[in-house]
Amino acid sequence: MNQPTLLQDKKQRNLLFSAGLSWLFDAMDVGLLSFIVAALSVEWQLGAQQVGLLTAINSIGMAAGAAVAGSLADRFGRRTILLWTLLIFSAASGLSALATGFVMLCILRFVTGFGLGGELPVASTLVSESVPAKERGRAIVLLESFWAGGWILAALISYFIIPVYGWRIALVIGALPALYALYLRRAIQDSPRFLEQRNRKLSLKERMSSLWSQKYRKSTIALWILWFTVVFSYYGIFLWLPTVMVLKGFDLVKSFQYVLIITLAQLPGYFTAAYFIEKFGRKFVLVTYLLLTAVSAVWFSNADTTGMILGAGISLSFFNLGAWGAMYAYTPELYPTSVRATGVGFAASFGRIGGVIGPYLVGILVAGGTAITTVFMIFFIAIVIGALAILFLGKETKGTDPDTV
Repeated sequence: MNQPTLLQDKKQRNLLFSAGLSWLFDAMDVGLLSFIVAALSVEWQLGAQQVGLLTAINSIGMAAGAAVAGSLADRFGRRTILLWTLLIFSAASGLSALATGFVMLCILRFVTGFGLGGELPVASTLVSESVPAKERGRAIVLLESFWAGGWILAALISYFIIPVYGWRIALVIGALPALYALYLRRAIQDSPRFLEQRNRKLSLKERMSSLWSQKYRKSTIALWILWFTVVFSYYGIFLWLPTVMVLKGFDLVKSFQYVLIITLAQLPGYFTAAYFIEKFGRKFVLVTYLLLTAVSAVWFSNADTTGMILGAGISLSFFNLGAWGAMYAYTPELYPTSVRATGVGFAASFGRIGGVIGPYLVGILVAGGTAITTVFMIFFIAIVIGALAILFLGKETKGTDPDTV
């Protein structure tokens, strides 16, 4: 008798949906930030460098959170750390609505980012360990597709709420996931793989040594390059997207409207990647989608009509987020259970350094009068480097079990 597929197995389906909603709330908060900085630049008269600094500080928090939560998840369990990170980011997001000045908002956004950055690698590790190998890649890409739902929700909140009620109400909405954490306490359990090995835990020093041992060194290098270049380009582009639309001549409301349309293209990007990743493998999807993202970035920067801007933005959104889904599916498959969350967490943490540099670099360049086409050419080069790292250093993991290879 055939085993039930991912969508037929109720337990796996519930896990995917439960973890996916926490992922959606993460994305909603990150998405809200991109719209809020556009509003704050008007209300608080923030310069381009201040906008870049605010988004960079959020990413610094995410870098710290990914490393800390990843290492703690290998010691205390995926479920426990997932719940704590969700609570941290929800509380800090709600408190951000009370910020009375730029410095206070930066501090709260660091704490919010810490929770956000910690939750993502832990959630992907939990799901990856809880489904069969033949469904693993598809499950993680579908998990990542909830990110698009969060961005769409952020765009809707920003389009309908911020112009009427202000940015503070949007941040209050960002605190609601704290209530969801209470549900998750009973809805999810730790992965069977982690529970089997909980009595054979390694120290952090042993786990880090393993990541850089001869067996995993090449994979670790490939992953760190991939994460850095993808996160650098994604946050550099998408956190600035509403502002770039304003720079292209659209007003704030029209900018939000067009970004919402562009964001909708993330969903088919994820779904096609979820299909191709089990059909053609992880490397094929990553390399193909990254190269097409690079081409889309150049196209978007040179677009000068509404139709061209929307077309290029949709293409950029489609391929970039499809690549993100494949990256999250690929990363946990390269390490055994004993070091998996640590490996995912530190790869994501190194990537978040790119998330710090990207938005801040855009702020500096835009403030200095650098053309948008030049800015996007930097992203083009970075994305191509990431694709080449996987092409030449990465190994295919489709259908493999990292605990036995």
